[in-house]
Amino acid sequence: VQLQASGGGLVQRGGSLRLSCAASGRTFSTYIMGWFRRAPGKEREFVASINWSGSSTYYSDSVKGRFTITRDNAKNTVYLQMNSLEPEDTAVYCCARSAGYVFPPSVYDYWGQGTLVTVSS
Repeated sequence: VQLQASGGGLVQRGGSLRLSCAASGRTFSTYIMGWFRRAPGKEREFVASINWSGSSTYYSDSVKGRFTITRDNAKNTVYLQMNSLEPEDTAVYCCARSAGYVFPPSVYDYWGQGTLVTVSS
């Protein structure tokens, strides 16, 4: 299994970015997917998660109303649309999967490589 995030870059305050995370394998739709981030010098932080079909989503308070998580099971891809970006959103963003049966999950069992998002002021 591989999870490859992409779409990061440098953006000005108030700007937008769309991250993608492509997964290998045939069982993508059986996993809950999540996005996490780690800012310089800080602990990893949960950002958002989405259930198997995409019908339910869950967000951290810090991004609620600004970020949107979606998935396309036909393309084995989960997305994170980030709007109204702030310098505090600067971090390495990575996706993860959970094999749990409860949403939102408490445990993620596989993590992908991250993509760097830098928001300038």
